[in-house]
Amino acid sequence: MTKGTDAVRPAFLPGPTEPLARASSLREAAVDAAGAAQPSHRRMEREGAEHKSGSRRSGMRWRGRHGSFERGPYYAALDLGTNNCRLLIAEPRGEHFRVVDSFSRIVRLGEGVGQNGCLSEEAQSRAVEALKVCRQKLETRPIARTRLIATEACRQATNGRDFLERVQSEVGLRLEMIDRRTEAHLAAAGCAPLLDPTTEGAVLFDIGGGSSEIVWLDRRRGRRRGLVRAWASLPVGVVTLAERYGGVDVTPSVFQAMVEDVRKEFFRFRARSALQSALRERRFHLLGTSGTVTTLAGVYLDLPRYDRRSVDGLWMEAADIEAMMTRLRAMDYAARIANPCIGRERADLVLAGCAIFEAIRSEWSCERLRVADRGLREGILIQLMRADGHLKPRPDQPRHDQHRRGEARGGETRACESKGKRRGRPETSGGDE
Repeated sequence: MTKGTDAVRPAFLPGPTEPLARASSLREAAVDAAGAAQPSHRRMEREGAEHKSGSRRSGMRWRGRHGSFERGPYYAALDLGTNNCRLLIAEPRGEHFRVVDSFSRIVRLGEGVGQNGCLSEEAQSRAVEALKVCRQKLETRPIARTRLIATEACRQATNGRDFLERVQSEVGLRLEMIDRRTEAHLAAAGCAPLLDPTTEGAVLFDIGGGSSEIVWLDRRRGRRRGLVRAWASLPVGVVTLAERYGGVDVTPSVFQAMVEDVRKEFFRFRARSALQSALRERRFHLLGTSGTVTTLAGVYLDLPRYDRRSVDGLWMEAADIEAMMTRLRAMDYAARIANPCIGRERADLVLAGCAIFEAIRSEWSCERLRVADRGLREGILIQLMRADGHLKPRPDQPRHDQHRRGEARGGETRACESKGKRRGRPETSGGDE
């Protein structure tokens, strides 16, 4: 087991985006009002922040949460998933970016969608309250660009678009419902910095609440075509699987049934056999991003509480993975609740995630797994910052990734603005690049 030295250095080019106008007048008014109540020297610092959105240097100085000065410009990425609502606000720093604020809350937006086909009122209310917190955080700084996305729960629910309209009305945030292809590419963008440079590729998997993405990252594709050779989105996640089979008392037979249920969805990955052949002939590793694999890593390290710095970039060998899977499957519900890296909020979901992971690693076997506590939000941030000329491209990444430009243009929104059209690609479940 080796902790990755590049665990906090995202530097991957997913593609450029269009410039975004300055933050909405509502947010600016809130920022100005806050500045009026502060000492004059602080107001002077913030008056120097007047700049064109996304400019290479904002000229501002902003005191952060721990007393250190930040310079901006600031970029924000929000991911409203089936299980979680997450926000990152960051500023570019040389080749990388620095997170200045974040938020994460389990909202279980997709609870019951598998059975009823729609988002419940209780789930919507939980998500709305979390999004209000995100809105408040977005108002504390002048955000140059932002992208706010919703994934499988809203895609699958019959009232998903109605819910997004409710969010726009009650919270003032316009969320973009991204398609599965965009989700797979954003996951690849966020996790690509953890790809082992000594290998020829990796099997990236992102186990979500309502869907799971599998991406073949291939270093032999060349500079212009990018790393993604093929991808698939499986309509199964930890929430949907746990609701189908139960997540409290999971017997060995129930666990195996969940694994087989996931395997039935692999037909959606058109490169399934080709990837298996490549794994036999070339050096690959698994690259996992999800609450399942980060929980697995936290339990493996016996952490007294979850610590991203210890988990992100962690290497686990096949024997370590097998031992951890056996240990987790042997835990009853009370033991899972008592574990500090699982807790009550994940205790009924973690074994469903393990079943998805088991199906993936048995289908595409690799000797090593690298754990990534990063994903869609980091991919969005890198994409937005690249569009404004920040960060430096990795030498093995494409400079002109044309097929992703439309996704970037379609998803960019103002943090507090409700106008503008949504553009995107047709929905698909998988494909070759």
